[in-house]
Amino acid sequence: MRGFLIALVSLALVPPTQPATAASPDPSMAKRILVLGDSLSAGFGLRSSQAYPALLTEKLRAANLSFEITNASQTGGTTAGGLERLPAHLKRKIDIFILELGINDAFRGVPIAEIRNNLQAIIDLVKARDPSVRIIIAGMQLPNYAADDYVFGFGQIYADLAAKNNAALIPYLLEGVGGDPLLNQPDHIHPNVAGQKILARNVWLVLEPIAREVATARASANVQ
Repeated sequence: MRGFLIALVSLALVPPTQPATAASPDPSMAKRILVLGDSLSAGFGLRSSQAYPALLTEKLRAANLSFEITNASQTGGTTAGGLERLPAHLKRKIDIFILELGINDAFRGVPIAEIRNNLQAIIDLVKARDPSVRIIIAGMQLPNYAADDYVFGFGQIYADLAAKNNAALIPYLLEGVGGDPLLNQPDHIHPNVAGQKILARNVWLVLEPIAREVATARASANVQ
């Protein structure tokens, strides 16, 4: 098992995925979603267009919701790395922030308190930039290697942070995908094309009502 984990976390970092954007008739009216994640959101082993952030762009367009998605995810990404990379992506206003980090920290055995503190620091930075930003936290779980305090504590981080920060929670990003060989690549870790479609569905269930609320609020503000 230790060898498996070492192999997993030794994946080379790759440059952040290029932004996936939904075309808007009026760019000034487009709202922005920022995704900060790791290989699950970056679409490791796949084309960027096959990763769930790009698939969300298609869903937004089909729902007639004018949003631009910037996918600032990075393979091998950790909470500390995300905290370091985030400021560059906050130079432009964002309306919705999707946070998907932490599993690589857990594979490395980073203390629960440190993971939680890093994620909270990321949320604090986003809120400091604009308190009105809607935040979505993608919950993660460790495979049940052992029913110990670390495994339980890690899974609990996300629900606790969502409650503390009045954020929306995706209970488990990999719901319906994790552990299914038909939905993962040969490494049994990263979703394949079919798996990414399910990830997009899991995120969309939480994102859609928030995106509609943001769009309605923006429209009302413009009328006033």
